[in-house]
Amino acid sequence: MQTDALSATFSALADPTRRAMLARLAEGEATVNELAEPFEMTLPAISKHLKVLEKAGLVSRGKHAQFRPCRLEAAPLKDIAGWVEAYRHYWEASFDRLDSYLQEIQKEQPR
Repeated sequence: MQTDALSATFSALADPTRRAMLARLAEGEATVNELAEPFEMTLPAISKHLKVLEKAGLVSRGKHAQFRPCRLEAAPLKDIAGWVEAYRHYWEASFDRLDSYLQEIQKEQPR
């Protein structure tokens, strides 16, 4: 079953280990061993997480001699930001209604 890119990105971001890996890669390239360091899991498990991130287009692997450093690919995150931005007017309207309601309640309360 084919999934769209946005769904693949959200699916990849659903796991806290993968989000932590992306946060580390936001600081710069890292090897698989460097990415695995803070986690208590096997290298094959780390590799599975990386494959999910690669499939979603969030991570790419370079080639420097015998090393294949991983790097963050931020374009899919920009797509998510754009999708979320479309809902900003809803949130702002909801907060405006809440603010109005709270101001009304405060006016009604005796001091």
